[in-house]
Amino acid sequence: MKSKMTLEMPAMKNYHDISDLKFEDGFLVINIDGEPKRFQLKKIAPVLEKASKKERNNFEISPSGYGIHWPLSDEDISIDGMLGNVHAPQCKKKIA
Repeated sequence: MKSKMTLEMPAMKNYHDISDLKFEDGFLVINIDGEPKRFQLKKIAPVLEKASKKERNNFEISPSGYGIHWPLSDEDISIDGMLGNVHAPQCKKKIA
């Protein structure tokens, strides 16, 4: 009798809960993890500051909440980057 082997993928880590994204007077206004935040466009994304309303309103939030992508402007913003969170690369020492 043959047995089937199944491969289970680890669950995707959920970074942030993103909702209510909109633009107001040169700011990106967004709820991140239930808290309203405002970011000045010229500081976080000059491309979006100059983008049309159509370009700004066509965006995709990553399923894990890691970032936001604007396909018409080819712009990507990481949520951690906007929040000022820094992730240091983890180095592994090789033992000879």
